[in-house]
Amino acid sequence: MINSLGEASSLREECGLYGIWGHPDAARLTYFGMRALQHRGQEGAGIVANNAGTLKGERGLGLVSQVFAHDSMFDRLAGTAALGHVRYATAGNGSIDNVQPLLFRFTDEQIALAHNGNLTNAVTLRRQLEADGGIFRSDSDTEILMHLIRRSTASTFLGQLKDALNSVQGGFAYVLLTPEAMYAALDPHGFRPLAMGQMSNGAYVVASETCALETTGARFVRDVKPGEVVIINDDGYRVEHFTHDILPAICPMEFIYFARPDSNIAGVNIHAARKKMGAILAEEAPVEADMVIGVPNSSISAASGYSEASRIPNELGLVKNQYVARTFIQPTQELREQGVRMKLSAVRGVVEGKRVIMVDDSIVRGTTSRRIVQLLRDAGAAEVHVRIASPPLKYPSFYGIDIQSRRELIAADHTVDEIRQAIGADSLEFLSCEGLVRAVGLQLDAPNGGLLMAYFDGKYPTPLYDYEADYLASLPNN
Repeated sequence: MINSLGEASSLREECGLYGIWGHPDAARLTYFGMRALQHRGQEGAGIVANNAGTLKGERGLGLVSQVFAHDSMFDRLAGTAALGHVRYATAGNGSIDNVQPLLFRFTDEQIALAHNGNLTNAVTLRRQLEADGGIFRSDSDTEILMHLIRRSTASTFLGQLKDALNSVQGGFAYVLLTPEAMYAALDPHGFRPLAMGQMSNGAYVVASETCALETTGARFVRDVKPGEVVIINDDGYRVEHFTHDILPAICPMEFIYFARPDSNIAGVNIHAARKKMGAILAEEAPVEADMVIGVPNSSISAASGYSEASRIPNELGLVKNQYVARTFIQPTQELREQGVRMKLSAVRGVVEGKRVIMVDDSIVRGTTSRRIVQLLRDAGAAEVHVRIASPPLKYPSFYGIDIQSRRELIAADHTVDEIRQAIGADSLEFLSCEGLVRAVGLQLDAPNGGLLMAYFDGKYPTPLYDYEADYLASLPNN
């Protein structure tokens, strides 16, 4: 995911889901919903439509607008239900085989499947399934669910799906489309978001973020909750549970970085949460300065909060070029650094001779923060004080963010002052864990109000399964 030029541009979140049931122009609405979720994945996109019980799909590599560039594609995707997916890979390579939704045609059934998240026992399950004769056509962990569904001995598809959902572990939001219904399911901790809405004609929509509901004119109905399976068909919707062993632990990076600021997750507006992060950060880490500047785009809200709380003016000191391609794919470090300068510019007329507070959402490896600090210094900033609107990232994610080793995290083995020196800032402070929990303000019946804090304190709410041995070996003194 690339929607910021802050350090979190090194974080990549895997997918966005959009499904609709009961609308005569389902595929085109799915296209618009996917455009609203483009920030969640930019490697590939696909749509499967249900036309009178027949499923047909189109998919390709690239942005939604590139994959679905011709109106003729929507003629082939005619139907009253559709499922769409935008992808960034955390499991599986970037080939067309892994672009979703995956469409399966069996002798007795057609099923389209889309997934947001990462399974922590995928390697073990795949080995078992292949040993039993399973043949995989992709190397994504998404396909595992379909093999488990087909191996279930339950007498109904819903029963088979529940069996499969109880076998997979980790973070998952699944949406499945069949000729008869659409199914939406969320893991027992709700690591990834999934919301439901309804169109004015009665059609139901599910999407990874509420911004996609609003973009397509759907009214928010409810969040899909941990451990639930929501079944949507011509009769409306009903809610089932595949497990009651739940403990909410929503990924904090949704609030810090990934989600669009106009989305709501578990009743919390993303912009409001980020603004409060900045305000609390100003309370916890004040510094004398002439201006506050946010790193575009996801840190703008936090910078606004810091400015208001500190009463230091919020200025436009960094400008993002919205039309430059991603920089992390450049083959050499020199080209990547040049790419950062192409994508982000410091405004000399604003920062020259000034003491600047640079607010960013996170520091991962430290390289991007160092480049941005240098940009400000090259533009004449007298001082650069870095304030990070999240706690130090010390532990990897195993639930859907593409950071699965402590070696990738500068805060894992360095003190705050060592990081400050590495990025070249005059001072560096992070938001506290308590401040983050207070800023997000979830009110769920779970530790930290239902906010996952494992990336900061290493207290994972689930076994790590296939990742555990490597993770334990990466800890100090091991």
